[in-house]
Amino acid sequence: MNKRIALDLSPAEPASAASISAVLEPAPVAGNSRRTQPPARRMRTASTTPTVRHFAALPTEDHGSNRQAELFYLQKQIQLQTQMVFILEDGARVHGIVEWYDRNSIKVRGKSRMLIYKTAIKYLYKAGEVGAAPEE
Repeated sequence: MNKRIALDLSPAEPASAASISAVLEPAPVAGNSRRTQPPARRMRTASTTPTVRHFAALPTEDHGSNRQAELFYLQKQIQLQTQMVFILEDGARVHGIVEWYDRNSIKVRGKSRMLIYKTAIKYLYKAGEVGAAPEE
């Protein structure tokens, strides 16, 4: 049973929720045809909920030449098995050899194996360098 909904908005009445009345009218019946009119479509109203926005946790900072220099330096230290000292943001020191690295972390083999996030590294240097930071 198809029915259409028509909204009666007369100019004499003020436009309010109380003044809008819905009138149900039967849909026209087609003769012997199987096709009927599609049901009336409702108009979409503006959504009152705010749109959700997602932000990346850390901005990607790919500065072409700096990134390439970092990759070259780490690859060279891996090949030469150089003893490195990592000074972390909290002041901790990690001694060891770089096993591998990726975009966000470095795996170091020393007394134990440790995965260090690059964001936690303050700076690093070769363990035998002259003029390196003093041991604490």
